[in-house]
Amino acid sequence: MTETNTTKERHITLPVKGMTCASCASRIEKKVGELDGVDQAGVNFGAESVTVDFDPDRTSPESIIQTIEKIGFNVPTMKRTFPVEGMTCASCVSRVEKKLRSLEGVTDAQVNLANERATVDYLETRLGMKDFREALEQIGYHVPQEEIEDLSNRELEEARHRQESRLLTVKLVFSGIASVLIMAGSMRDTLGFLPAWELANYNFLFFLLATPVQFWGGGQFYKGTWTGLKHGYADMNTLIAVGTSVAYAYSVFATFFPSALKMFGPEVLVYYDTSAMIITLVLMGRLLEARAKGRASDAIKKLVGLQPKTARVEREGRELDIPVEQVAQDDILLVRPGEKVPVDGVLVEWPTTIDESMITGESIPVEKQVGDSIIGGSINKTGYFKMRATRLGKDSVLAHIIKMVEEAQGSKAPAQRLADQVAGIFVPIVIAFASLAFIVWWVWGSSLASLPTDPFLFAMMIFISVMIIACPCALGLATPTAIMVGTGRGAELGVLIKGGEILEQAQKIDTVVFDKTGTLTLGQPEVTDIAIPPDQDMNDIELLAMAASLEKGSEHPLGEAVVAAAQKRDILLAPMEDFQALPGFGVRARVDGHEVVLGNRKLMEDAGLDLSSVETELDVWTREGKTPMLVQVDGRLGGVIAAADQIKPHAVDAVARLKQKGMKVVMITGDHALTARAVADILGIDEVLAEVLPGDKANEVKLLMEQGRFVAMVGDGINDAPALAQAHIGIAMGSGTDIAVETSDITLMSKNLNAVSDAIELSRSTLRKIKQNLFWAFFYNILGIPIAAGVLYPAYGILLKPLFAAAAMSFSSVSVVSNSLLLKRFKPSRTSSR
Repeated sequence: MTETNTTKERHITLPVKGMTCASCASRIEKKVGELDGVDQAGVNFGAESVTVDFDPDRTSPESIIQTIEKIGFNVPTMKRTFPVEGMTCASCVSRVEKKLRSLEGVTDAQVNLANERATVDYLETRLGMKDFREALEQIGYHVPQEEIEDLSNRELEEARHRQESRLLTVKLVFSGIASVLIMAGSMRDTLGFLPAWELANYNFLFFLLATPVQFWGGGQFYKGTWTGLKHGYADMNTLIAVGTSVAYAYSVFATFFPSALKMFGPEVLVYYDTSAMIITLVLMGRLLEARAKGRASDAIKKLVGLQPKTARVEREGRELDIPVEQVAQDDILLVRPGEKVPVDGVLVEWPTTIDESMITGESIPVEKQVGDSIIGGSINKTGYFKMRATRLGKDSVLAHIIKMVEEAQGSKAPAQRLADQVAGIFVPIVIAFASLAFIVWWVWGSSLASLPTDPFLFAMMIFISVMIIACPCALGLATPTAIMVGTGRGAELGVLIKGGEILEQAQKIDTVVFDKTGTLTLGQPEVTDIAIPPDQDMNDIELLAMAASLEKGSEHPLGEAVVAAAQKRDILLAPMEDFQALPGFGVRARVDGHEVVLGNRKLMEDAGLDLSSVETELDVWTREGKTPMLVQVDGRLGGVIAAADQIKPHAVDAVARLKQKGMKVVMITGDHALTARAVADILGIDEVLAEVLPGDKANEVKLLMEQGRFVAMVGDGINDAPALAQAHIGIAMGSGTDIAVETSDITLMSKNLNAVSDAIELSRSTLRKIKQNLFWAFFYNILGIPIAAGVLYPAYGILLKPLFAAAAMSFSSVSVVSNSLLLKRFKPSRTSSR
């Protein structure tokens, strides 16, 4: 379960077991959506989850779970009892219960003071004993360490899936053997080597073989049908159970009361082979579908597999190997060559080379120096190094990636809405159509065509075929499986897409807006030139000292460049006071008794400063793509410092790829127009929005959108966040600030800007698969059901027998999932190396 909070409304995602088709999803959405306090409910059939937006003052997760379970589905929960040390009175009981119930994923908690134990009902996919222990320790209580679970929640989930798959396999093998024996017996005259028994003996043998297939092998269909009847709905289980039961029940009656059916001909036929083989084929389809759906979530399993189990920590002068869960903030960790980095951290001793390909998609190892950040789960290639732990557990980069991918895989694309609407009424319509076809062929069959059997038996086979061939599963799996595989493949490429709607919209992008600093450039400018006006008695060192003293502590890239230049020259910085930032223009403060202002040309011109003495330098440097910073000291122009930022590797290729796709590429920056134009010319960008203040970037994006463009904004800084939120699609560099990543729709873990094109290509490929899947699902049902009903039989003699109907139904679901799995082969079109 995942859960987020807003001021009032809460957002919760719950796992749901027992859904067999898209009509199940539609029913859950309807029932949960009817709850008081629920604003919106959406079910993802492929991911087996329901997402609910609700008012916590009017309903609760427990009420939502109860509603889902009342209509026959299961929300997997676990009950765990464990000791709690430190409780002394009833107020302790109340406090512990309140804390446990406040955890995301806990549905109920009860504490017994007499035996000092707590019993918690919780969603095992969301919580574990470690979470309970940490929560209670926050309020002063203690859970013994030995109570912490050995298995992770995902391992428990996988174990349950393996158990279900094994049972399904056993059922399939048994049903398959029984069905083959029944089929062989039914063809005894053709085969010629079976015993010449009486027909009644063979029929009784078929009964013995088909009965366990019907009620054990197909037991899940009866269970699902009974649950539906109790709660007033019908689903795919109903279609299979009713369809096979008709064939089985008629055959049982024919076996024990053959004389009552002599009206249908001298030889009474049985259809055990039909019922048994249908169940076998459906079971085979379910097993193949389950395995294919498991492969659809391979990306999550790979990401989870990146998480190391142990870490080597340095404590009190000793090296200890401990579980990674016990690593504390600021612990010093040691990592040997070839080992996985246990947690996120900062390199503190000895440079190394790190393979981050599993997280960023970049195949080339990255050189790391002291002070550089390291991502947990990446692999140390060469050096032995020490690092300081920073982000742990759920705060780690890998945990965030896993969470984003899981949430994206549980999302629903707009293209699925029509399929969901159809699925909601699909089964009742199919039952009505099958019944109508039965009546038509029974009553008027002889006048419509020359029938091979009695009209009743012919009509019965038609009824079974229509019931069996109808497949709402394909409709329900069409979009979710494509989204699961598409977002998973994106994660492998270092492209994190927040949901199905984003995947569907990204293919509409026709304009890509890049922020310049830190996105198209490295964001690490260096001072290149210094100019002093003739009337100033300062020299370069003194001017740089003034500017660096003003900018010390600055987080702006240009300010950091000035300070770095001073440090290279071993310049001592003077004290600074009364600091004032002028967003979009510069900064001012008192430095060593002087009024110092550092800013852009507009700031100085607005202040009435005469710039004629440095006009030549300003013009030349600007045309070279450098950024001039003017320094005013005590009301006079002290000089100009120029800095240049290096363009990112692959930036030129990335822009060219986007233009080849017919997209408009725009650069937005606060730089002077000439500086911006010089950089844009190098990159091959035609459209430039220059001298844009940080607060105006969102307005510029809005203006582009008002021109009818579908805009993607690419940025990495805090001041990019409003523009990322404004654009149709916000794309954040994963190396950027947390707020930029949070407001974006797509996050690029790689620093390679080619990932922007990768994301667009992936979205187009995924949408193509969704359209193919939906077309196949609708086409299959629109074509298959009428053929099964016998509409082609009078004119062409074409009839779809129940066995072929069952095979087609199983194939339809498997084919949709298999088509989605082809996305795992997606490769970006880029020619440059990763």
